[in-house]
Amino acid sequence: MTAKIDFYTNAMSRGRIAHWMMEELDEPYETHWVEYGEHMKSAEYLRINPMGKVPALVHDGAIVTEGPAILTFLAATYPEKGLIPSTPAALADFYRWMFFGAGPVEQALAAKSMKWETTPESSMMLGYGSIQDTLNAVEAALGNGSWICGDQFTAVDVYLGSHLSWGIQFGTIEERPIFREFADRCMQREAWQRANQINEKRIAETRQQPPDDSGGDS
Repeated sequence: MTAKIDFYTNAMSRGRIAHWMMEELDEPYETHWVEYGEHMKSAEYLRINPMGKVPALVHDGAIVTEGPAILTFLAATYPEKGLIPSTPAALADFYRWMFFGAGPVEQALAAKSMKWETTPESSMMLGYGSIQDTLNAVEAALGNGSWICGDQFTAVDVYLGSHLSWGIQFGTIEERPIFREFADRCMQREAWQRANQINEKRIAETRQQPPDDSGGDS
C-alpha cells in the first residue's frame, strides 16, 4: 500500500529544499501551503510542528520536522530510490556531511547574515569555527567525485546543493569554482527544476517576492 504523505511548506522558506527532495523521491504526496502569520502559528498547525515553522512532513501519521531530518527520513524510508548510500564508507560521508550542513553550515551562514564577527578566541568555542573554516570543509567534501558521496547522487546533495545555490545567488557564500560547478549540476536535475517551477508558480499566484538569501525555515 502506498504511504500517505502530507508535505507542509511555504514557497519562501527552506521548505523548497524538502520540496526538491519530494520530487527526487517521485512518490505521491499532497502539498499543504502554510502561510506566514496566523496560519503558521495556528493551533492546528502547531499540533504538527510546535515551533510553528516549515517544512514539516506527515508520513502515514508519523511527523517529521526540520529539513535535514525530512530528507534523511525519506532517503532511509525509501532506500530503493537510491537517495542514501548502501555501503558503510559512503554512508559515513552521507551522515557526516548532512549533519555538517545542519550544524556548522547553518550556524556560519546565520552568523554572517546577522553580521556577528568571530575572533580567534571565539572560533575555538563555536562549532563552525569561522565562515572560512566551514566553507573550506565544504570544498573538501566536494572533491571526491561528482557528488558528495562519490558518483551517487543522494539526499545530502539536495541539502548542501540548495545552500550553495542560494548562497551564491544572494552573496552569502563566496563563489568558488567548485561551488558553482556543484550548484549548476544540482540545478540541472529534472527534480530540482520541477520543484522550482512549483514554488515559483505559487509565489506568482500569491504575489509574493522571490525567496530571501536564507531560504529559511520560517
